[in-house]
This record gives sequence, structure tokens and C-alpha cells, in this order.
Amino acid sequence: MPTATWNGAVIAQAISDQVQIVENNVYFPLSAVAPEYLRASGHQTTCPWKGIASYYDLVVDGKVNENAAWYYPQPKEEARQIAGHVAFWRGVVVDR
Repeated sequence: MPTATWNGAVIAQAISDQVQIVENNVYFPLSAVAPEYLRASGHQTTCPWKGIASYYDLVVDGKVNENAAWYYPQPKEEARQIAGHVAFWRGVVVDR
């Protein structure tokens, strides 16, 4: 079962057929992510084939991991499978 953890907390967990693997990143459905650890960030980046990514900070036990989660609110057609999904980096451990 794919799981994302940071600072001792399980941030996301889903059964394998619910996640999407794109460019070696595990995208979890938003419903599998613990919302209490997410804080909206104003940061955005652009991918030429996926579109504009928005970010969340992770906040666990008072510690903040800025822009550690990203998602594509309106992915381009080529990346439609990651709509409604979130991926992690910046020290978040993702076990597949």
C-alpha cells in the first residue's frame, strides 16, 4: 500500500490501484491525503506537458515543510490521469 510520511506522520495512504505513477512520482488521490497536514501555498510552477502545478506546505507538530506537496488543478489532456491527485517531495518518504 503506497504511503507518504513526514515528521513521523502518515500524510497519505492509498491502495496501489488508486495511485498514479508519473515520472517516477507517486500521485495519491486527494481523498487519501490527511487534510489536517496540508496548508495552501501560493507557489506555482509550470510543466510543459502537465500544466500549472499548485503547492501545499506540510505542517506536522508545528514543523513546516514548504511546498512539499504539489498537484495540478487543471492538468493538460496528456496528464488527465493525475487530476485530483497529489505528489510529494522535499524529504517526504514515499513507500510504494
